Amino acid sequence: MAPADCDRVSEIRIRGWQTAYRGLMPQPYLDALDAAEDAERRRALFARPPAGLVNLVAEDAGGEIVGWACHGPYRDGERRTADAELYALYVDTGRFGTGVGQALLRESVRRCAAAGHARMLLWVLKGNARARRFYERAGFGADGAEEPFEVEGVEVPEVRYATDLTG
Repeated sequence: MAPADCDRVSEIRIRGWQTAYRGLMPQPYLDALDAAEDAERRRALFARPPAGLVNLVAEDAGGEIVGWACHGPYRDGERRTADAELYALYVDTGRFGTGVGQALLRESVRRCAAAGHARMLLWVLKGNARARRFYERAGFGADGAEEPFEVEGVEVPEVRYATDLTG
């Protein structure tokens, strides 16, 4: 990913939230998400990335960005651990089911294993059945950890998924 990719990545991320989280989060919150604001935050983060942060983009044959993934050290509060974490994975909504997400996930897993991480973890909304099936097909499983996530006064619980990278 390059700084010039931030606008497109933010478009994909915001549309992803608005599609995947419909019915799971308050609709006014989803409707108010702004790709331009998100792109500005992404550019600021890109300019001063935390140690170990990796952003990947997937492009189609014409060079258009069609997906984005981000991973790095697992965050346990403010502390980074030896495990890896998939922070985000979003695919252009018109490309669902085409293998873009699988390719991004495989590459993130490959890079984290090559970096010596023993496990990769991620958080997914408990009610996001589509994403949970996607990660389960890729070898991740819920490990029993749950965290509350609140959006405009509505609790939207997350569950943690994990996979072993040493096998």
